[in-house]
Amino acid sequence: MGVHADSWIRRMAREHAMIEPFEEVLIRQTTDGNPVISYGLSSYGYDLRVADEFKVFTNVYNAVVDPKAFDERSFVDMRGASCLVPPNSFALARSVEYFRIPRDVLTLCVGKSTYARCGIIVNVTPFEPEWEGHVTLEISNTTPLPARIYAGEGLAQVLFLAANEPCEVSYAERRGKYQAQRGITVPRI
Repeated sequence: MGVHADSWIRRMAREHAMIEPFEEVLIRQTTDGNPVISYGLSSYGYDLRVADEFKVFTNVYNAVVDPKAFDERSFVDMRGASCLVPPNSFALARSVEYFRIPRDVLTLCVGKSTYARCGIIVNVTPFEPEWEGHVTLEISNTTPLPARIYAGEGLAQVLFLAANEPCEVSYAERRGKYQAQRGITVPRI
């Protein structure tokens, strides 16, 4: 990058609306002093927040999870300040932030250690060059206990990898099926 990573991310967020809304510092507490799971600009990335919308998987309707024929009865929609993910279960959520990835950047998104230490795994695929949208977050509760996820707080960290040259064909040019997604997006074929 040639400059400090946090300065580069800050500049890209300002000049190219790469992350909206954008927190220029790492937030660790509310304005009234209550602790939160951190979010905002970090040393080499950006800690994104989870929104208050969740899709929690359930077996009420005996649906089969099939990426080629996804049955929306396989989950229940929830909204709130937090979400309980059942033991050994799975939920989908979305980021508060909307991302616009430049043509010469690839991102990797990894779960935050605070949740990982509680047995909560966050899986997110890379954000490809010129992809944009809300991030659909995949949350697995690997424990035999219910797990609480806090809306409006940090859930995953986005790491930015700048290329020496832009890619030949971007996600937007390939007309990627998840381009400009808003809200929680279920599997598409």
